[in-house]
Amino acid sequence: MIFPATTAFFAGLFGLLYVGLSSWVVGGRVSNDVLFGGGGDSLQRRIRAHGNFSEFVPLALLLVAFLEAGGTKHWIVQALLVVLLIGRILHPFGLFAPKNSPQQFACRGGGILTTLIVLLISSILLLV
Repeated sequence: MIFPATTAFFAGLFGLLYVGLSSWVVGGRVSNDVLFGGGGDSLQRRIRAHGNFSEFVPLALLLVAFLEAGGTKHWIVQALLVVLLIGRILHPFGLFAPKNSPQQFACRGGGILTTLIVLLISSILLLV
């Protein structure tokens, strides 16, 4: 088995992004004086961006790490991780875009679509 060094590096980047999203939620709670619950639309969007990240990224990283450890070509692992990172950076911007705007579709839609594609491809490659 090969140590998944590329995935480990990207996991560090995702960890930093997660801390950023967490801080963004905390900042929203402090500025709106909300200790519990959603506290309005803007804070709720921050909470969902953070929650969506924590729901999808761990599994995606685990699947890609299994691919890397199993000897999948390095360029495939890198491509999956770069696509995942771009998608996860785009997603929160889409949550704050105007409803039905091109930015909402590109960022939010693109963010979740790229994440699902990474999950799908990784899952299929692990099963083949």
